[in-house]
Amino acid sequence: MEGTEQGRHRLVAAQRIVVKVGSSSLTSAANGSIDAERIEQLVTALAEHRLAGQEIVLVSSGAIAAGLTPLTLARRPKDLATQQAAASVGQGLLMAHYTAAFARRQITVGQVLLTADDVIRRTHYANARRTLSRLLNLGVLPVVNENDTVATDEIRFGDNDRLAALVAHLVRADALVLLSDVDALYDGPPSRPGARRIEVVGGPADLEGVEIGSVGSNVGTGGMVTKVDAARIATVAGIPTLLTSAANAAEGLAGKDVGTWFEARGGRTASRLLWLRHAAEAEGRLVLDEGAVAAVVQRRMSLLPAGVVKVEGRFVAGAAVELVNPAGTAVARGLVNFDSGELPALLGRSTRDLAAELGPDYAREIVHRDDIVLLRTR
Repeated sequence: MEGTEQGRHRLVAAQRIVVKVGSSSLTSAANGSIDAERIEQLVTALAEHRLAGQEIVLVSSGAIAAGLTPLTLARRPKDLATQQAAASVGQGLLMAHYTAAFARRQITVGQVLLTADDVIRRTHYANARRTLSRLLNLGVLPVVNENDTVATDEIRFGDNDRLAALVAHLVRADALVLLSDVDALYDGPPSRPGARRIEVVGGPADLEGVEIGSVGSNVGTGGMVTKVDAARIATVAGIPTLLTSAANAAEGLAGKDVGTWFEARGGRTASRLLWLRHAAEAEGRLVLDEGAVAAVVQRRMSLLPAGVVKVEGRFVAGAAVELVNPAGTAVARGLVNFDSGELPALLGRSTRDLAAELGPDYAREIVHRDDIVLLRTR
């Protein structure tokens, strides 16, 4: 495990950083409305690093919270339609705050609203990456949020922590910073006497026995568990992550010993594989026999027609599907090469026979090994 000081130096030296801030860090504790002073403090910390040459992408919650006061809502609504209405009113107000605050420091910002489809579908994913890259090349500081006005319960990220981790990978960030109203990860509830700050997390073993809260604030959706999950997504993809409070943003970005530092545990993952594992919604399922499960999971081989016993769902070629064992447990996820309507006639047959009968297009795998991510190792 690298030392705390050495690890945090990677944040100071980072060329491109994704910073996520939660609703509770931007709102007043009294009424849940947007707090202009808190935004100013955050912008001051980020602007210093942007003007020093670092590229910053800000993933900001707060649209729904910003819409509460104008709509005379006492608290975050529970029904989806009112949440969408609040987001519609609040998103413009939130961006007005950011635009004015950064403009006072001669920094231009651009709004990027994403839905889960933008990282689930490969063409959308490529478009989002291209837009963000161009904004950064033009010297713009992108402000990203989930498009709550159109997202539904079925197609949403659920929290901006996960979105931030995926955006960090999408823009090939050198580091991710997660800001909330809690200054670090502790080995138990921070309010408990004797709770100890966890300074560095080098891997899953460092979190064994740690109580991680799952309840977010009154104006947000995430809790500490979503932040730890986001850090896991980022670090496995080679992106170190700092978790701390918005009040500690300046110190954290300066490499000071605040918050919890999650060390990167892997190399850069191919974009489509991270997309497939963490963002893709499976459109169908392929039930494999035991031999195919062993081939895919243990020997890392492609999935051939002979090993598939059943097709579930409707999908087109290129869709993400789950590969499940005979008991129905998902063992992997992959991008299928055939439409669901074509597959029943292929199941249980060798590619040689299929090619002889139907032509060379049917000599290919149902799912190529390069388009498979494992969900289980056995």
